Amino acid sequence: MEASGSALVTGASRGIGRAVALELGRRGFTVVATVRNAESGDALVADADAEGVALTIRELELTDVVALDLPDDLRVVVNNAGVQMGYFPVEALPLDLVRYVVEVNLIGQIGVLHEAIPLLRARGEGVICTVTSISILRSTPFFAAYRASKAAMSALCETLLVELAPFGIRVLEVLPGPVATEGLAGSDHIEAVDYEPYREPAERMMASRGRVHELAVTPATAAARIVDAILDDNAPVRFSTDPMGDALLAESLELSHRERLDRDLTRYIARGVS
Repeated sequence: MEASGSALVTGASRGIGRAVALELGRRGFTVVATVRNAESGDALVADADAEGVALTIRELELTDVVALDLPDDLRVVVNNAGVQMGYFPVEALPLDLVRYVVEVNLIGQIGVLHEAIPLLRARGEGVICTVTSISILRSTPFFAAYRASKAAMSALCETLLVELAPFGIRVLEVLPGPVATEGLAGSDHIEAVDYEPYREPAERMMASRGRVHELAVTPATAAARIVDAILDDNAPVRFSTDPMGDALLAESLELSHRERLDRDLTRYIARGVS
């Protein structure tokens, strides 16, 4: 697609969303960037102004999505906003935490789509790109709430692809591996370490986090790949942002579901986390 018109990016105050908003602006889009409160977008606006990027801020709280007043020339939606938290064993998962994660990572995303899809459908074109996670392809212990919410969005992307294709709207799913964001840093502490039956595997996971950080790419690198896919009408519908994600996606196509589960059991139980 040609880089023109407007693009909506949620969760744009930091991390991948911030980098995607700037990259879309550099390529030629007028960007509507959402943040939880206007003040958190001040630095983004300053950087956009310094680069000559056309960007405006909208406040968006995903637990209470309201009208976003989106422009009629909207052509791209990047559903990036989300939360990554709560690394408990399933038997100890606080239900209020699960409800919050699902509210933000699934229900709020649908609320944004309620705002955006009618505009794209009326134009007869557009791209919806949703950020899920490569973690949905690996049976990672203690990430149940996060993985489940992202897997739900992955399933929603498949439904959207079929529903919206007749209207000329492409649907993409980006599954990031490690990207150097606050979300990645926040996953270094695994709350399961406080539960005796799960302490040893949680300690092994925490000890292995340094390797994950070594493999992380920058948000700018991830953003460039995301925008490249948005602009490429022949891009794959599922892609990653980094070498680890690329490898896991390729492996998911080569191995059966049972083989992947066996791999994960071996990794986390027999050999420990590495």
